[in-house]
Amino acid sequence: MLSEDDKKRIHHRIRRIIGQAEAVDRMVQEEAPCVDVVMQISAASGALSKVAQLVLQDHLAGSLSDAASSEDAAQREAILQELIVLFDKYASTK
Repeated sequence: MLSEDDKKRIHHRIRRIIGQAEAVDRMVQEEAPCVDVVMQISAASGALSKVAQLVLQDHLAGSLSDAASSEDAAQREAILQELIVLFDKYASTK
């Protein structure tokens, strides 16, 4: 589970992302240069990716802790399979 500090950090990042999205909208309405708009979109995308990374790290830590403490082999396997699916879906291939 996310700590209160992590929640605050994520909230702060999300507020910044909202500002970036609003800036993109304003820039499009004001016909700002495309390169500037794309740079702002890239910044917002990067910030969203960082939020996803923080949430996924927290989930990973909790899942691994649950798996390590479980005496049920089927439960450990289910947790492992869930983590594999998450990595397949969300891991960056950069």
